[in-house]
Amino acid sequence: MPEGSLQDLRLVGLTKRFGAMTAVDDIELTIPSGSFFALLGPSGCGKTTTLRMVAGLEEPTTGAILIGDQDISRHKPYKRPVNTVFQNYALFPHLDVFENVAFGLRRRGVRNVKQQVDEMLDLVELSGFGPRKPAQLSGGQQQRVALARALINRPQVLLLDEPLGALDLKLRRQMQLELKRIQVEVGLTFVHVTHDQEEAMTMADCIAVMNAGHIEQLGSPTDLYDNPSTVFVANFLGQSNLVRAQVTGTDSDNLLLNVQGNRVVVPRARSRAEGTEVLLGVRPEKLHLAPASADATPAANTFTGTVLDTSFIGVSTQYVVRTAWGQEVTAFAQNDGRAALVPPGADVVLSWHPEHGFCLDASEDLTAGVVIDDEADVRPTAGART
Repeated sequence: MPEGSLQDLRLVGLTKRFGAMTAVDDIELTIPSGSFFALLGPSGCGKTTTLRMVAGLEEPTTGAILIGDQDISRHKPYKRPVNTVFQNYALFPHLDVFENVAFGLRRRGVRNVKQQVDEMLDLVELSGFGPRKPAQLSGGQQQRVALARALINRPQVLLLDEPLGALDLKLRRQMQLELKRIQVEVGLTFVHVTHDQEEAMTMADCIAVMNAGHIEQLGSPTDLYDNPSTVFVANFLGQSNLVRAQVTGTDSDNLLLNVQGNRVVVPRARSRAEGTEVLLGVRPEKLHLAPASADATPAANTFTGTVLDTSFIGVSTQYVVRTAWGQEVTAFAQNDGRAALVPPGADVVLSWHPEHGFCLDASEDLTAGVVIDDEADVRPTAGART
């Protein structure tokens, strides 16, 4: 048995139904002990319901939840070696920081709590804040107190339910790094639920992308981003340009594709499609954009097109390009000072290296994974506009 497997969190055939609606559908998942794991997906995908079942706040319809060989599926929440940190912190407003953190210890009858509380406050970088009330703290500081209060009980698994959702962008990014630092330092299993792709990719060792109650794909952040297995994952995890193509043959370890008369090469290992009709995918930052008058292009695969829109966004410039066959694609160019901005109306050549492309099933919906979030903000996906 692999080292650490005695404490792995395992979900076995886990299902949750609310009447006729299935929120979580027969999930099989092993979360390695000591890992930082993320359940990522849009609202309504089942990720929070899954977390609540692990916490004991929802009872599974069928299936089991195990830590090692111990089935905790029917245990009361306080009987589980699990603690939860919520988005709203749930601190006791009438208690100071010290007593908020000490609460779990005192409830268990521990008398001498000072050393443990001081150690936890030091861990979350709040030494000296013990006498303050929660109302005297910033949002980020309150989140740290909630984290210390959960960690002081030394749970085998710490559940994080959208813990950074109430923070502003700058503080959220700072806390992402802090959470990862703390997880590495304490060595506990963290299971983090979020709809924020950047948040999951920044912190997690492994991510399960959820969709409609199922796990769409499981893997490291790099693997999920570079090698999506479905259109949903390709669109939900960042942006993807997806264009229809036909497989015309093979060349050693490569597939040869025809894209509107353009010959394109993709490694066979980067194809998840069967048959001759495929969707060719390329991430916007993998595309190199150059004026059509340029002498040479740096990669084997090329398209031509016309720039429709140029948007300067600081570290990069976003170009929307209409290809020769009329589809819009997006390219990101890093603003490193080596190339001038290409204005709208300019004819350009888009090129990319074969190993930066991937192929997906052509029968999938091109708009899968294009999410309208809680703020009604549409995350656009080039080539899949509605």
